[in-house]
Amino acid sequence: MIKEELKNKSNSTPAPFSVTKSEQILVEKIMLKTKENNLNNVTRTRAYLDFYLRYPDIHWAFLGHMVSRNGGWNMTDLKGELLTRLMTKKDRVVFFQFLERGNWLIFQDVYPQFLLYEESLRQGKPLFHLFRHFNISIFMEILWHQFWKSNDAYILTIALVINEQYYLEKRMVQNPQNQKDVLNKLEFLLQDWLSFNHILFPYGNKNLVGQTLHQFESLHERILLGKRLYKILFHQDIHPKVVEWAKNHHHTGSRKDYWPDIFNSVNEGTPGFPYQLHLESCQLRPSAKRIYSPTLENAWENVKHIEAEIGDWFNDWHVVDYLKEDEKIVNGEIKDEYCKTLERLELAALAKKAITF
Repeated sequence: MIKEELKNKSNSTPAPFSVTKSEQILVEKIMLKTKENNLNNVTRTRAYLDFYLRYPDIHWAFLGHMVSRNGGWNMTDLKGELLTRLMTKKDRVVFFQFLERGNWLIFQDVYPQFLLYEESLRQGKPLFHLFRHFNISIFMEILWHQFWKSNDAYILTIALVINEQYYLEKRMVQNPQNQKDVLNKLEFLLQDWLSFNHILFPYGNKNLVGQTLHQFESLHERILLGKRLYKILFHQDIHPKVVEWAKNHHHTGSRKDYWPDIFNSVNEGTPGFPYQLHLESCQLRPSAKRIYSPTLENAWENVKHIEAEIGDWFNDWHVVDYLKEDEKIVNGEIKDEYCKTLERLELAALAKKAITF
């Protein structure tokens, strides 16, 4: 049924639409609330969690919350102890702008969907036809209507994964300036240096699960990664523990949030002294200072964004194939790999080996 409806919509011209006075008021209210929560990575990340706790059937809200936490950690890494020694200021600013724009774009696309779902529940009828006022894809309008009837959390979550990655593909990944300034460098960095490709889900006492992204520029690989992350995050043995961790650890952007014995949001180093190794086997060396990992508030100012580019990415109904559930078992073990990345960064910082492109 979904496939047939997507087939019919993929090459059709959207019908003209109008709204009632009350619908117009609702649209403006949602636009304002979205803007208020889209100030920075911290406000977005908090909004995702707040929504999920109100509506736990919308699984993507929690997946988005945890992935957005990782986005914040990557942003503050650029002002932290290690990368400030390894990247030029100009490159760090460019990378931040890229991460921030992607984080902002996804929120302004997905959060109105959540608020319209919330209002639909309140009114007892679907209001997804209003998606078009927010330039939300017809693909999601169809899938939300399907969810309204079936309450299939898996299908809706994967649909949102597909939608957000296609949405970014057109506006971020295929952007010629990003190709030149960010993505060519990012591919090198992901392969050889940084932790940007590690998506970490903390829980309990210093436990981590997650996945590593390879081939960032591949839309297909990013969608498959999203599916794997969802499977890990909502595994019955992991999910309640990560939710409990998230509820008890306010997102600040600092990696201190999950490893306070290794990272600190206050710089404990002494200015002018050569870099000293902090870690051994992912534990702090005796008498070593913790690694500086600032909060987002102290690392970056809020960014004023230009409006998102309009246009619907959906023109091929074959994306429906991604909705099929993969039966493969996903191993979420990532702690050792992440620890090795930190050790490589430390050795580079010790050698004052700047990353050059």
